[in-house]
Amino acid sequence: MKARLLAAAKPVALAAGVALVAANANAACPIRLAVYGEAKSGAEIDFIPTGTSATITNTFRMILDNNTVLDGIAMWTEGDAGRPHGSLMYKCPTGDVTGDELAACTVWEGVIYSADDKGSIGLLPAEGADAPKSLIFPDLGPSLEMSAAYGPAGFSKVPWDIFVLKGCQE
Repeated sequence: MKARLLAAAKPVALAAGVALVAANANAACPIRLAVYGEAKSGAEIDFIPTGTSATITNTFRMILDNNTVLDGIAMWTEGDAGRPHGSLMYKCPTGDVTGDELAACTVWEGVIYSADDKGSIGLLPAEGADAPKSLIFPDLGPSLEMSAAYGPAGFSKVPWDIFVLKGCQE
């Protein structure tokens, strides 16, 4: 009798384990660990925890073809109509840089929008929030195509403005 009960319990335990794994795979991903992809060019965005910055609310990297990496940040503007102002930079100098040096290496700037499964448009959430289904970088392609990162020494596939959530880093 005991053997029959144990034999009957194994499939139930296995099914419960599979359900638990499936639930974890569908669990929410915080934006600070989210990975997004753009289908046309294969470009990818990997978010990175920001740390203790007083002004930067999100940090990420955009990886383009030919291993071209753009460094990205978002800072929320102040006031009632605050927005996540994003910047993508290519080969910026490190250390104490001037505003002119920073402007010279910035290849895209703008508000970063998000979209959910129903198509509702919002703003990029701060890094503690759940990752939205999609991110929208208005006029990204034309800005990048005019940048120093584009061409023979950089990337050749220009991404479109919309990046879709691919997964979550562990």
